[in-house]
Amino acid sequence: MNGQRLGYVRVSSLDQSTLCQLEDIELGRVFTDKASGKDTKRPQLEELLKFARDGDTVIVHSMDRLARNLDDLRSVVQKLTGRGVRVEFVKENLTFTGDDSPLANLMLSVMGAFAEFERALIGERQREGITLAKRRGAYRGRKKVLSTERAADLARRAAAGEPKAVLAREYGISRQTVYEYIRKADPKN
Repeated sequence: MNGQRLGYVRVSSLDQSTLCQLEDIELGRVFTDKASGKDTKRPQLEELLKFARDGDTVIVHSMDRLARNLDDLRSVVQKLTGRGVRVEFVKENLTFTGDDSPLANLMLSVMGAFAEFERALIGERQREGITLAKRRGAYRGRKKVLSTERAADLARRAAAGEPKAVLAREYGISRQTVYEYIRKADPKN
């Protein structure tokens, strides 16, 4: 193989470090996303998929860094290997080339299923924790972005016909949040 060695790194939140995932591995270029692995709509993953060429090798720390569900994992690996790109997973010590044995394909499926299962468990534990915190009175939800006065001003301006997108930009919130403040200001809506 004469192609480039490309790295893909993903962490779920902005404050997590990406440094240890492909440490001490010589790479020509690294694509780094700071986003959830729940789907493949990640800017650097999409860039990697466009950039990788026949003969390149994509190196990922572990399968769950590439995708958190089996369908996405298999799809990404097949897209890459279908174009002659090798995919190596360091933690699992597995390499996929497109000419893989039935055992290699089974390993991809089993390990991908474990990543999907782990993501489901994380979500379940999070929901359980929130339920318990609510019972104790310790969970109050996300802190309100706007003060009561600013929320009332936003609702008044929206009722006067100002565009929701303009209000969202001005107040530094999403349009969905604008609608939520409007709904809370006038429960009849």
